Amino acid sequence: MATSLPALPNSRTEPDGSAVIRVLSYNIRSLRDDTDALARVIKACAPDLVLLQEAPRFFRWRKKLTRLARAADLVLLSGGGTAAGPALLCSLRATVERTEDVLLPLTPGRHRRGIAAAVVRIGGARLGVLSTHLSLDADERHEQAGLLLKHLAALGVTHAVAGGDLNERPGGRTFRRLGDGLRDCWTAEPWGGEYTFPATAPDRRIDAVFVTEGVEVLGCGVPSGLPGVAEDDLRAATDHLPVLTALRVPATA
Repeated sequence: MATSLPALPNSRTEPDGSAVIRVLSYNIRSLRDDTDALARVIKACAPDLVLLQEAPRFFRWRKKLTRLARAADLVLLSGGGTAAGPALLCSLRATVERTEDVLLPLTPGRHRRGIAAAVVRIGGARLGVLSTHLSLDADERHEQAGLLLKHLAALGVTHAVAGGDLNERPGGRTFRRLGDGLRDCWTAEPWGGEYTFPATAPDRRIDAVFVTEGVEVLGCGVPSGLPGVAEDDLRAATDHLPVLTALRVPATA
């Protein structure tokens, strides 16, 4: 049984225009598990932004994602089939500036990978957002991390959050490559659980959220024990556990 967690800041806009936001990163395994449990977990985390991996990408994928978003009181922002799996959901608090879905180079015989990205405004803050799911192959994964950093820079924003299923533990060279250009939120301000896979008996951290300099990390981790998040739902929703992060994003000058 999970113990209760210290309070994670709720979403709000500060008097100076800076935005306190919640970001959830979650591998949902193509909605092959208990979608009602999944929606309950997402809704209980009260996110402003959701970075999904392994979203549906074939028959009626957009309808399935829209249905999930609606069940969690969110809307579909971008990604899904057009990004080969990564997708973004958001609350009505976000004003969308633009979205970009990117397909990464395909290695014959391997799965197509992609990036779902957007630029949004929340309160007085302007934020780049990116979700991805990196390769199982170490060399390809390392190359994809470089492309992620390049694409994040091309968004042309001062502040950004990126996350996803890295298929690698901290200490690996791809994880280190991302950490050289970004800050790992769990390392910056650990909160909740650390391990994200497998959901039934987690023993490794292969899912992570990163931010650019200037974004304050208020807490990051698996929300096991968060009020409203049932342990049975976490195990039934998918094969990964989610990563919930609270951030303070400065107002855009």
